[in-house]
Amino acid sequence: MRVEILGTVAAWRGSTPLDVGPVRRQAVLAALVLAGGAPVSHEQLLDRVWGTEPPNSGRRVLPSYVYPLRKALDPEGAGTAGSVIRGSGGGYRFALDDVLLDTAELDDHTGSARRARTAGDLTTALDRFTAACALFRGEPLAGLPGPFALGERQRLSDRRRALRTETAECLVLLGRHDDALDDLTALSTSDPLDESLVALRMRALYGVERQGEALKAYASVCARLRDELGVDPGEELRRVHEAVLRRDDVRLLGRPAAPPTARPVSPPPARSRGAVNDLPGVTGRLSGRGRELGLLTAPAPPDAVSIATVDGPAGVGKTTLAVHAAQHLHTGHPDGCLYVDLRAHSTSRRSLTPQRVLRRLLRSLGAPDSEVPNDLDELTAAWRSATSSLRLLLVLDDAVNARDVAPLLPAGPGSRVLVTSRQRLVELDVDRRVSLEPLGTGDAVSLLRQLAGTARADKEPEATRELARLCDGLPLALRIAGVRLQTRPTWTLAHLVERMTGDEGRLGELTAGERSVEAAFTLSYDQLPQRLRRGFRALGLAPTVEVDPLTVAAMLGCSPADAEEVLESLVDTSLLHQTRPGRYRLHDLVRVHARRLARTAPTEAARVRTAALGLFLDAGRLASDWGPSGFPTGPQSHGAPFTDWREAEGWLDSVGGELPDVVVQAAALGEPDHACWIAEALCDYFLRRGRYHECRVALEAALSCADRATDRRMGPALRNGMGMVDSYQGRYAEGHAWFTEALRISRSGSDRREEARALAGLGAINLNSGRSEEAVAQLTASIGSSEKLGDKWIAATALSFLGTANQHRGNADAALDCFRRSYSHVESEGRPHTLSRTLACIADVHIGLGNHGEARELLHRASALAAQSGSPLLSALTLTRLGAAEAAAGDAAGAISRYRDALSQHGLLDPLAEPHYNWAEMHIRCRLGETYAAAGHPYEACEQFRTALAVPDSRTHTEEYARATAGLKSCTAD
Repeated sequence: MRVEILGTVAAWRGSTPLDVGPVRRQAVLAALVLAGGAPVSHEQLLDRVWGTEPPNSGRRVLPSYVYPLRKALDPEGAGTAGSVIRGSGGGYRFALDDVLLDTAELDDHTGSARRARTAGDLTTALDRFTAACALFRGEPLAGLPGPFALGERQRLSDRRRALRTETAECLVLLGRHDDALDDLTALSTSDPLDESLVALRMRALYGVERQGEALKAYASVCARLRDELGVDPGEELRRVHEAVLRRDDVRLLGRPAAPPTARPVSPPPARSRGAVNDLPGVTGRLSGRGRELGLLTAPAPPDAVSIATVDGPAGVGKTTLAVHAAQHLHTGHPDGCLYVDLRAHSTSRRSLTPQRVLRRLLRSLGAPDSEVPNDLDELTAAWRSATSSLRLLLVLDDAVNARDVAPLLPAGPGSRVLVTSRQRLVELDVDRRVSLEPLGTGDAVSLLRQLAGTARADKEPEATRELARLCDGLPLALRIAGVRLQTRPTWTLAHLVERMTGDEGRLGELTAGERSVEAAFTLSYDQLPQRLRRGFRALGLAPTVEVDPLTVAAMLGCSPADAEEVLESLVDTSLLHQTRPGRYRLHDLVRVHARRLARTAPTEAARVRTAALGLFLDAGRLASDWGPSGFPTGPQSHGAPFTDWREAEGWLDSVGGELPDVVVQAAALGEPDHACWIAEALCDYFLRRGRYHECRVALEAALSCADRATDRRMGPALRNGMGMVDSYQGRYAEGHAWFTEALRISRSGSDRREEARALAGLGAINLNSGRSEEAVAQLTASIGSSEKLGDKWIAATALSFLGTANQHRGNADAALDCFRRSYSHVESEGRPHTLSRTLACIADVHIGLGNHGEARELLHRASALAAQSGSPLLSALTLTRLGAAEAAAGDAAGAISRYRDALSQHGLLDPLAEPHYNWAEMHIRCRLGETYAAAGHPYEACEQFRTALAVPDSRTHTEEYARATAGLKSCTAD
């Protein structure tokens, strides 16, 4: 798929255009795409698209934009996991894998052009710049609303303008002055105060022998600068003006002056000779760093020393980027370009002290050894004095701290300093900070193709992509993998991928001569203080990719504040990445290294792992509506950091989609009991939120190791959990099989609690399948057993289903008795989900009895509780029931308002994950349509019925389909 934003937003699959909808939907798409694959929270998305005027429904409006985008952009059968727009911990993330962006092409063309220009290949540079400009199809993000689109539109327009300028500059340097003039004239007209453009246009005019017009252009901009800004032209423009006056062909055209008989000229101005340039040569390709290179090479104030730092983990390409940037900048620093490797992380040489570096730098500028002092203060003073009148470019590579960098800074205005370090160097005052991350998938694959050979890599596209993933996008790892393939021509890429399976193979293969990914990581680790080493090892054992201070506090046995300090310190060393406030992650290869280090201290590792798993177990059990009696086996919570179930639930929400991975990790690490306990503990939490797939993944992972668990209750307990998942999803045959198996195992092991749970599950499925007699018997048995055991949740659940059975039989009194008994069991726990559901059941009976006032009062309470539960589906259905009660009591306006609120709650559901999504929409709209019709609003009623019938697979919901059809027919007949 291809997505284009350099014009009107568009998307294509092959040659087929995809419908990206109206401009507001396009704005949502652009905000996600331009995040570069990073998560965008609901709040950020609202701010970016709606700004200071968010919709009244707030974040609830977002699914109505995301869902049609998924339908338009996702290939058929992609599902939630394969969607290009994925839910991500309170927001969305656009998956860039297999998506081609025109902005990525823009980066590639621009980078190629600038590299060619630096290398002196102006013809190639012109071709690439022209290709980059051609990608713009008009104004970027044309017509999109919102502050984010406005800012990005300006940024991309500025970038387009810069590219047009660079294209014109290449034309001028190639002597194609006529070709350059049209664009330069248009650019200068749109920004008449841009001195660099005026200077370039003057050079082009001079090249076509229009010296007089060039001088007029200078006079015009001088007048504008004085009148509008009160300033004189800058040094560069004055130099071009002087060159035009002197007819200096070398300065203006880059070629020798014409013979004196043809054009007499003054001699060129004197140039400094012998200026040192010890920058390393540019080797290898700079992949995927166009934005960072642009930041480092952007214009700097001419009246001050400009300092930029490049930080990032070992092997991420800091030196390569800095050297490329320096080569771009070197022509603007005629007094010298200096490079010093400070060797903070050298494996073979000692790091350089500031004194040694200063002596070397002073000698580079011509100071005799006899005049170079030894004292640091004297050396610093001498260096500042020597550089006070010079414009230098200084690259300080691999610095260890800001303290050693500060004495090395030159003093001359216009000088630039580029510093690379694995540390953030937060004590150093700088103009620009560039933090490098590993390359994205596309750039990593591109680099591998170059290293391994395009033809060779393209024969194995899947293996190439997998190898890029195993290298974690780390340029050092990618280059070492490329060397392995270059030196072993008989190897396939798939063979190298196979050799890199597992932690040992993955790091073991990433070694070539003296270059080693693990050695680079080890040097960073060895420089840490002891407390940070311990924290780093613990992170290798975290059961989730992202961690927070609470998890780390549990693993280290410290306070969350101390854990956060450890995490932030590791971020400053570039060993840890902060994904968003309060959330951190190790990059994949760094995590492998941390895990290997953790294994060297097995006793510590076992304690850390158990503490982390215990935190997730405590949170799951505390958040579950089952209550303490629902978990009779396994460790009891001691010192859990949550004050109540709301905090535990909120913390689980923050972990997001990684919760099933905790169970998978526990099973893989030989912790079968914890895997089973955590899967069971999370079951109710997942089901209440409609996260059925995640619940199934966790339970299946636990079941795979349940036979190795010491807690024998887990066998039937996990099967009961699987039965509940299938029951919630309407897979009654599969659910019946799970409950039947759980009943058999629990009876053979005399586990009365799991037997009661299995009976309740079977009773619910039989009731929904029309086998009411069998259901009543099973539910009655479950109630008797669970009440004897004191398990309130099982008793309340079974009583609720038994009440429904009595209600279906027309026995209202028996139904009310069951529901009230159910409510008495759950009331003491105070969980809003179960309380709301039970109150709604009681209200249903009262509606059937005509007690509308009592029903409305109960449903108002149920609705408020549903809002607290965090379940949009429960809220939507409860509000629908309240609407029905309002309508039955004759309050049509109140009913319509409730149904509208229910639709807003329904909009928060994920249509790809919630199996009842379509049914629920039809259910609400049918009742809203009927209320509109009864209130004398046939047009509005017809609209609701038509919308209900247009729901996907509407015919499969026979009752609602018949209701909508009848309602529409009645409205149109009238």
